[in-house]
Amino acid sequence: MSDKEAIDRLVVHYKELKNEIHKVIIGQDEVVDQVLISIFSRAHCLLVGVPGLAKTLLVNTIAQTLGLTFNRIQFTPDLMPSDIVGSEILDETKNFKFIKGPLFSNVILADEINRTPPKTQSALLEAMQEKRVTAAGTTYDLPAPFFVLATQNPIEQEGTYPLPEAQLDRFMFNIWVDYPSYVEELAIVKATTTDTHIELNEILNAQEIIEYQNLIRRIPVADNVMEYAVKLVGKTRINSDEAPKITKDFITWGAGPRASQYLIVGAKCHAAIRGKYSPDIEDVKAVAKAILRHRLVRNYRAEAEDYSMDRIIEELL
Repeated sequence: MSDKEAIDRLVVHYKELKNEIHKVIIGQDEVVDQVLISIFSRAHCLLVGVPGLAKTLLVNTIAQTLGLTFNRIQFTPDLMPSDIVGSEILDETKNFKFIKGPLFSNVILADEINRTPPKTQSALLEAMQEKRVTAAGTTYDLPAPFFVLATQNPIEQEGTYPLPEAQLDRFMFNIWVDYPSYVEELAIVKATTTDTHIELNEILNAQEIIEYQNLIRRIPVADNVMEYAVKLVGKTRINSDEAPKITKDFITWGAGPRASQYLIVGAKCHAAIRGKYSPDIEDVKAVAKAILRHRLVRNYRAEAEDYSMDRIIEELL
């Protein structure tokens, strides 16, 4: 099968996936799009939203429709690295045996990731970056595909450990989950206050997902699109010649090269799921907010003048 035929097949599968997910998830269309883009881009994403917006249900539903194994880890202040990675125990033959932790799964929901100390966050960081973990000096490969979806509550900050910039940078997307509209909330209440059970069909399996991930990487990108993405990231750096006035006024720290990489990979996937064989500048713009909003640091002036990160990014675009 040629890459062109594979993209056509991806479009069909993507529509089927969306229809299956929306049997359970009402609304949140952009959130579903961004989560699926990050999976097909072989990356991780961070969901930010208040409790009760179906973040856990969304991840569980996606895992079922993709035929992947799923584990939810509730991050708490007393969670240790061994609680997520696994640990060695002495078996009946008096030999040490490694018992795998919940991290050994295709899809990991790291619930309230900022509630656990840096020691445990760093164990997750190795898994996200290297796709493997180290325990008692031995390295273990994680199953493929491997995808971490972390959630964070933007309101309650007491007793939390803010994610370091290095770890935030490992997430492709920072996805803002907003409240549903009146019509959507009405539909949610109608659907969830009865005892009806929805059966989900498996649309893709692990091998097909890996093939699509490889396909996305092979999609060609025109030089002008590549240059636009790199210049856009350059505009976020205050010491860059490209930096406009808004950057110098409101940003303390700009995005690194990983942002440029994710803009291109994200644009490729955004184009592919819409049946395009190569991304254009509009595809870069479509994924820019979710990729840049956790990589820029606003200064006090931006906060004082109520300049949100999304507003700054919109002006940069």
